[in-house]
Amino acid sequence: MTRSLTAFAGDLWMATGDEDEVRAALHAMGRDAQSLLLFDDATGRQVDIDMRGPPVETRGRGRPKMGVQPREVTLLPRHWDWLAAQPGGASPTLRRLVEEARKAAQQPSPRAAMDAAYHFLTVMAGDRPGYEEAIRALYARDKTGFEAACGAWPTAIRDHGAALAGPAFGDGVNPG
Repeated sequence: MTRSLTAFAGDLWMATGDEDEVRAALHAMGRDAQSLLLFDDATGRQVDIDMRGPPVETRGRGRPKMGVQPREVTLLPRHWDWLAAQPGGASPTLRRLVEEARKAAQQPSPRAAMDAAYHFLTVMAGDRPGYEEAIRALYARDKTGFEAACGAWPTAIRDHGAALAGPAFGDGVNPG
C-alpha cells in the first residue's frame, strides 16, 4: 500500500498524492519546494522524502506486464481444500480476500484519526487562536466544537485537519 502525503507551503495546500506524485509536484516547483512541509496522511506526522526518485525495480519471473510476480504461499491442507471449493478457485478467492483486508486496513480507526489530526494540527496550527479548544473537541469527538474552534484558521489547514479527523467524527473521510 502506498502512503498518501500532503505538502503545505505556509498556510497553503500545495499537493496531495502518493510519494511519486508529490515528488513530481515538488520538482515542478523548483527551489520554492525547499520551504514546504510534508505530512503523512495516515499519521499526520511530518516526513521527508528522497527527492532523487523511487528505487529502480528489477523484474523477475512471472507476467510483469500484468503485474504478476511469482510468490510462494504456505497453507495447511484444510486451507487449500477450502480455497479449491470456492467459486473460481484459489487465486481469485485469495485476491478477493486480500483486497477486502486492504480496504479495511485503509480506514483509520477513530483513535488513529484523532492522533493524525493532532500531529498535523500541532505543527500547522499549534500557535493559532482556538488550537487548544480544537484539540479538546477533537478528543471529545465533538465535531461542532472542533469546527467552531478552528473556524478562523486558513481554509487549507482547517480542511485538511478536518479530513484527517473525519473518521473520529464518524465521517469516514479518508484524506488523500
